Amino acid sequence: MPLNSRDLAVKAAEAALKKKALDVTILDLSGLTVIADYFVICSGESTTQVKAVAESIEEELAKKRVKPLGIEGTAHSHWILLDYGDVVIHVFEKETRAYYNLEKLWMDAKTIEIDENKSDMAGEDKRAIHY
Repeated sequence: MPLNSRDLAVKAAEAALKKKALDVTILDLSGLTVIADYFVICSGESTTQVKAVAESIEEELAKKRVKPLGIEGTAHSHWILLDYGDVVIHVFEKETRAYYNLEKLWMDAKTIEIDENKSDMAGEDKRAIHY
């Protein structure tokens, strides 16, 4: 069964968390724009981490048989964009994210909360996503 856009956004966020992405946010843009239903936004401390996070997301979604329509920004890795149609994933270096501030631009969007202190698995990353 194919993933709906919300589940795809959550899977992408979970993959980002596995690579210790910072400030993972899911914005629900449905009803606000035709660009996408969801943005997943996260940060890395370095271009190396940004690239690792983006690769993790792509690999995890490929396991669900979902391939991106396009990927941009891998040459310099300050901002990598993975376009999955209804879900667009932005993986930023921290400074680049602060500069573009997509959360402010889309402040009317609902946010899917991510609790960094909870987990269902002992010994695993302590962050969890709440629907």
